[in-house]
Amino acid sequence: LVAILTIASFTAKAQVSATATSSANIIGPISITKNIDLSFGNVAVSPTLGGTVILAPAGTRTQTGGVTLPVITGSVTAAKFTVSGQAGTTYAITLPASVVLTNGGNNMTVDGFTSTPTATGTLAAGTEEIFVSSTLNDDTAQVSGLYTNTSDLVVTVNYN
Repeated sequence: LVAILTIASFTAKAQVSATATSSANIIGPISITKNIDLSFGNVAVSPTLGGTVILAPAGTRTQTGGVTLPVITGSVTAAKFTVSGQAGTTYAITLPASVVLTNGGNNMTVDGFTSTPTATGTLAAGTEEIFVSSTLNDDTAQVSGLYTNTSDLVVTVNYN
């Protein structure tokens, strides 16, 4: 009986355990705020030839086809956003495919959206500015007046 109890006590001591701690670091949500709207400024169009106005993220414009960029430029700005979040993280930028500008029943399409930074940004100090630009498409003989978007120009950011 003593031998059986001795063997049983050795068997129980053959099993050992260790413990570990568990942790999670919850980071604050990422956010984006619009600072400046996108504006192509003054644009003159041909009654017979379509064209485009290409706005760069730096705010410079070039034209193609029947579009002319007048000397009196008006307000020309790329859209500017501020992204805020956890310092040292990266994030993805999603831009719209297109936006429709309208003046009454007259429409123009804005597409070819680009940004600086491009597809991914870095929140080195917890914030970063994004500049968004695009291409304005003139079919031909657009009616004079102010064209504004019928749907929001939505820029989405997500942590990587």
